[in-house]
Amino acid sequence: MEGSELQESLPRRSLGVDHESLQQPHSDPKRKGGWITFPFLGVAMMGLGVAMSGALSNLVVYLIKEYNVPSVDAAQIGNIISGCLSLAPVAGAIVADAFFGCYPVVAVSMAFSVLSVVVFTLTASLHGLRPSPCQPGSGGPCSPATAGQMAALYAGVFLMCVSAAGSRFNQATMGADQFDSAADRDDTVSWTLGFAASAAAAVVGLAALLAGTRYYRRPAVRGSPFTGLARVAVAAARKRKVSVVKSGELKFHHGRPRSGGDKDGNSEADLLAPSDSFSFLNRAALITDGDGVAADGSVARPWRVCTVQEVEDFKAVLRILPLWTAAIFLSVAIGVQLNFTILQALVMDRTVGGGGFTVPAGSMIVGSLLAVVVSLGLLDRVLLPLWRRATGHKPTPLQRIGAGHVITVASMAASAVIERRRRATAGAHGEEGNPAWVSPMSAMWLLLPFALSGAGEALHFPGQVTLYYQEFPPSLKNTATGMVAMIVALGFYLSTALIGVVRRATAWLPDNMNASRLENLYWLLTVLVAVNFGYYMLCARLYKYQNIGK
Repeated sequence: MEGSELQESLPRRSLGVDHESLQQPHSDPKRKGGWITFPFLGVAMMGLGVAMSGALSNLVVYLIKEYNVPSVDAAQIGNIISGCLSLAPVAGAIVADAFFGCYPVVAVSMAFSVLSVVVFTLTASLHGLRPSPCQPGSGGPCSPATAGQMAALYAGVFLMCVSAAGSRFNQATMGADQFDSAADRDDTVSWTLGFAASAAAAVVGLAALLAGTRYYRRPAVRGSPFTGLARVAVAAARKRKVSVVKSGELKFHHGRPRSGGDKDGNSEADLLAPSDSFSFLNRAALITDGDGVAADGSVARPWRVCTVQEVEDFKAVLRILPLWTAAIFLSVAIGVQLNFTILQALVMDRTVGGGGFTVPAGSMIVGSLLAVVVSLGLLDRVLLPLWRRATGHKPTPLQRIGAGHVITVASMAASAVIERRRRATAGAHGEEGNPAWVSPMSAMWLLLPFALSGAGEALHFPGQVTLYYQEFPPSLKNTATGMVAMIVALGFYLSTALIGVVRRATAWLPDNMNASRLENLYWLLTVLVAVNFGYYMLCARLYKYQNIGK
């Protein structure tokens, strides 16, 4: 679908918009909200983005160079931190929706961002917060960081995770609520100056957010949709011994009567019994003695009985789960690729422009982000329109996700081929196994698998969000982005576990990249992603669209 169509189909939470909040009256619409809030929120979002990316993009390199962490261990730590940064915003969105609203959560989270980069700056500027640097040629092992030094570093990481939890989704949602319509040592900049610049950006962002306080609309909290899902599971478990058979005597709970229905206020849809699929959940909506259901549809014990609609909403989530699990291993492979590409770049030629500039190893990740952006543009403006003209219809979400799977397989294979070539140059120069040797092979070759990976992400991630948004019932539209965020988080966590298993079972991943067999790991990922694609095809073939045509 084209950009405008994709924007229409994505969940409002993912675009920073919430359907219900746009329809709620505000205390003073003439003075609150609107474009006057744009400069404050725009600067706040930019400041937070610069602060987080500046502090975290080179964290793996920082661990290796300044904290003497072995390279593979640093990659694993990076994956865990990335997983936390992906999962935390889901919790932050729930807290904002259910308890406090967006503005106070965003304001507090940006204050945590300032504290976080201040801690990072202190670790870079105070020698007592870092271990002694390795002495080249000493022959002895590098001094590891003490528990206190690592605790100081992880304190900064924790504060950054708290900041991401409260701001990453809620900033965008808060912005939409205002409208009525929808570096390493080769760098020329020191670690201290780099983190200080991030701290300054965070301070500017927080100041800009607070400066616009009096102009913001602050919709009332509406509660979390996850509560309804939890109630269905609890109610069904409590009534697991209750027999549910088709009988006219069974009475199901439909909630409060709606206007415009029959003489009792219920429409025909309200009176329908739950569907036969996942019938064991139907007992959650069955009215039994002691449920406390009043004549007007109110419930005294909401964790004992749910509405039929809530049960059907839970079933919609269950139907989508197999497809959702098929996407997790894509994130596992991408997580491994992202952090090990940094380790590859550290032992490759990163000079550009005739040797006048050395690209920071951590900045290689930008190539993946650029690939996603470019691929989205090509898809929306060129490839998908050509597809429609050739076939007469646009590809379904499942087709887009499947194409993303295939391209990700190619990306892992490309990483394996490039790593094999890099290691071959070490052998050709008689330097295989020398940890200090840097391959003359240009690190720009690493952008090729990133380009493929970005193209795959541009297909399968938006395809997943579109699928969840269109297939979920209205009450769960906002969970679509949360589903994808959990995929990314689980992918980073599981990639750490996978690397741990490989290190215990094989000799592929020593700390010395020039003595490693990293290409074997990439080939393993290629095979596993291909097998996972077969699992996805089975799930996609069995899945029946509920709300959109094939």
